[in-house]
Amino acid sequence: FGYAMAVIAGFLLTAIRNWTGHQTVSGPALFVLFALWLSARGLSFGGEDRASAVMAACDLLFMVLLFVAATLPVLKARQFAQAGILSKLFLMMVSNALFYLGVFGVVDNGIQWGLYSGLYMIIALLLVMARRVVPFFIEKGTNDGVVVRNRRWVDNTSLVLLLLLWVVDVFTDYRAAAALIAAALFVVHVVRMAGWYSSSLWSKPLLWVLYVAYAFIVFGFLLKAAELWSDLMPTLYIHAFAYGGIGVMTIGMMARVILGHTGRNVLSPPPVLAYVFALLVSGAVVRVVLPLLDPELYPAWIATSQLIWVTAFLIFIVVYTPMLLKARIDGRDG
Repeated sequence: FGYAMAVIAGFLLTAIRNWTGHQTVSGPALFVLFALWLSARGLSFGGEDRASAVMAACDLLFMVLLFVAATLPVLKARQFAQAGILSKLFLMMVSNALFYLGVFGVVDNGIQWGLYSGLYMIIALLLVMARRVVPFFIEKGTNDGVVVRNRRWVDNTSLVLLLLLWVVDVFTDYRAAAALIAAALFVVHVVRMAGWYSSSLWSKPLLWVLYVAYAFIVFGFLLKAAELWSDLMPTLYIHAFAYGGIGVMTIGMMARVILGHTGRNVLSPPPVLAYVFALLVSGAVVRVVLPLLDPELYPAWIATSQLIWVTAFLIFIVVYTPMLLKARIDGRDG
C-alpha cells in the first residue's frame, strides 16, 4: 500500500490522461494526493493509537481521492472498457480499509485479509497493464519483425483464475484448491509468455526487464502450487510476486515512462540502466531462488536482497532525478 500504490497512482494518472484525452489531477490537487500518501507513510512510525487513526484517515482518503481522480476522466470519455482497471483500484481501496479494520480490532482477520487481498490486486493490475503494453513494446522495440500472439481464451481464463485464487487463498482454508488454481495460472501464463517471446528482446533492457518481471510473477504461481506437494517455505511465492514481480516490473515501467514523458527516446535509455535492472533481478534471485537451495541461510538471503534493492534504486534515483526536475526537452507539457 506504500511503494506499489505510489507507482500505480503515478502510472494511472499519466496513462488515463493519454487514454481519455482528459486532464487528470495536476498542480495543487496532485500535491494534496502526494501529501496524503506521504503523511500516511510517515505516521506509520508513530505507534500510538492517535497516530494510527490519523494514518488510516490519510491513507484511505488518498485512495478514495485517487479512485475519484482516475474515474472522472474515464466517465467523461465514456471509456467503459477501463472498468476492469477501476474495479481493481476500488478493491485495493477496500483491501486497505480491511487492513485498518483489522488493526483497530473491528474485523478479526482484517489485517491478513487486507494485506493479502492488496497483494493479489496489485498483481492483477500489473498483469492487466502488462497485457496492454508489453506485446506492443516488444513488437515496436525489436528488430526482427516479430508479431506477438495474444489469445482471447488466455486473457479470459487468466482473469477468472486469478479472481478465484484470490478468494480461495485469502478467505478460505482450501489449500488443495488454491494450489490447483495456481498451477493452472502458471500454465496459462506460460502460454501467454511463449506467444510474446522474441530472442531480440534480450538486447533491449527496457524490454527484457518487463519480460523477466512477468516471469517472476508466473514463477510465483508455480511456487504457490508447489506448497501442496513439497516442504517449500510458504512465503517464497510472496517474494516472487513482490520483489521479482512488483519490484522489477515497476522499475522497468518507470524507466520507460520517464524517458517518454520527458521527451527522450525510449529506444536509447541510459546505458547504466541495464546494470540497474540486472542488479535488481539478481536480488530477486537471491530472495526467491537461493532459499530453495539453502533454506537455513534464509535470513542472510533476505538481508542481501534488501541491500541489493536499495543499491539498485539509489542508482536509478541518481540517474533519473535530473530528468524529472527539468522541463521536457521537447518543450511539450509533461
